[in-house]
Amino acid sequence: MVFFFVVYYINNSQSHIIINNDIESGLQQPRVYHLVKPVIPDHYMNMKNSAISGSGGTVLQLGVGNDRVHKTIPEVYLTRLLAAKGTVQKFVDDFFATILTVNEELPPAIKWLFDLLDEAARRHDIYDADIVHAWKSNSLPLRFWVNFIKNPDFIFDVNKTVTVDASLSGIAQTFMDACSTTEHRLGKDSPSNKLLFAKDIPQYRKMVKQFYHDVARLPQISDQEMSTAMQQLSIQQNDEFDTISALKELYIYVTKYNDQIINALENDINCKKIQLAHKLENVAFTLEGEDTSAC
Repeated sequence: MVFFFVVYYINNSQSHIIINNDIESGLQQPRVYHLVKPVIPDHYMNMKNSAISGSGGTVLQLGVGNDRVHKTIPEVYLTRLLAAKGTVQKFVDDFFATILTVNEELPPAIKWLFDLLDEAARRHDIYDADIVHAWKSNSLPLRFWVNFIKNPDFIFDVNKTVTVDASLSGIAQTFMDACSTTEHRLGKDSPSNKLLFAKDIPQYRKMVKQFYHDVARLPQISDQEMSTAMQQLSIQQNDEFDTISALKELYIYVTKYNDQIINALENDINCKKIQLAHKLENVAFTLEGEDTSAC
């Protein structure tokens, strides 16, 4: 059913009757409005405001042509968002539980990296747990998983529409909040995606902290085990990547911070044992076409 609203103001005592959108006494056709603003304005929307001739009556319109502002009703959309959230809630919970669970399938590189960050904190006398938590969050969940959540088309052959992109961005933001240790105060002006999962964030944060705790309790990964795991991974992906291009990008980064990297390698005990600083200098001499120093 289509509803039309016409407000008719009478300047004199004579009343006019609206019959089939026509006004008696030869008045002009009144402007009509639907409950929802049309996407493409019709001829009524393009008409200029004009006073009705004859009896002095004037049509007061609910909105004035192109100046009419379309305002949504937040409560309506919030109800729809809550219904949609209830539909995907289990999938979101299962996904977070899968990537935040320590089992035999956890890549050894994660344990090795987290131990490296813990060791760096001890070496620099950093005792604030939130700082180490932030390091780990930025190295894995926020660096990899958030990017994967927002861009599934990077891995799967799927078409990411605008609607899907907005929905996935909301889930990614929820995961980012779960990795944060800072409490965010929410109010009526807060984004809807934050309000939707506000009650779930505390539970998700517990999952993130428990994941870091469980990784820390795993047996330490030796350098030999790490080297073997990376070699196996390299063999599996041998035909997937351009090794030369990857080395070129790494070398560009090394040349940019050459002095800092050489200094760090010379001051590290493990790096000094295998003479990494010397080997890196030899690589630079070779690529620059200079004679390498004696080994």
